[in-house]
Amino acid sequence: MSTEAVQQSSVLELPNFIGLAAELNHNNALGHFLHRWESALYALIVIGILSTIAFFATRKLELAPGRMQSGAEFIVSFIDDFVCSILGERGHQYTPFIGTLFLYILAMNYIGLIPFFKSPTADLSTTVGLALIVFFYIQYTAFKELGFKGYADHLMGQPRGMIAATLIMPVFMFVLHVVSELVRPISLSLRLRSNIYGDDVILALFASWGLKDGFLWLFPNFLLVLLTSTIQAAVFSILTLVYFSLVMKHGEEH
Repeated sequence: MSTEAVQQSSVLELPNFIGLAAELNHNNALGHFLHRWESALYALIVIGILSTIAFFATRKLELAPGRMQSGAEFIVSFIDDFVCSILGERGHQYTPFIGTLFLYILAMNYIGLIPFFKSPTADLSTTVGLALIVFFYIQYTAFKELGFKGYADHLMGQPRGMIAATLIMPVFMFVLHVVSELVRPISLSLRLRSNIYGDDVILALFASWGLKDGFLWLFPNFLLVLLTSTIQAAVFSILTLVYFSLVMKHGEEH
């Protein structure tokens, strides 16, 4: 990597310890491994952090809970109430998925705000993986709720009477819905990645101005990035809920 490329890279994102380790070992297999799997390693770090918190919050469940258990119960209860407000009583079975998705994305967004760490969600490979998980789970739920014929009928817009007989509108609606389904993971992944990457670039830009000139801009933008990171995790999760609700509401009508 040339000096110019390194300088350009340092402006686009803040340095992180895995990236620095990869640069120090750029001539050997370790460096190539760290560079290729940098975002995946940070994602694993986030999993480790969340798993550790969950373990200590639930290892000794008590009727009179301590602070960690109370905090965990509040978060679970809040997420469950929100999911059920959209999906109804059947939403309880989807709370673990939606809650895990939200907390995982939120933690991945936040970890990039820690010095020498990086947000895995600033990498498109991470957000595409998350979006594909959502996509396939929704398709599975649709087939489970509606069956093959019911899902096909849903995709065709539930044509009846003369509309069904013409075949033109059902085929048009089927193509439109299929394209819409395929676009959803692209939209989810690009929206999350672009916003988090943009936040990282802004922080890196102000940090590159130095402590004297950059701090006055860095601190308020840090708070703004904290807010947008929360919003992006919420948007990803809410859109996932909406996709579930479309399938489940359609299934309930039958």
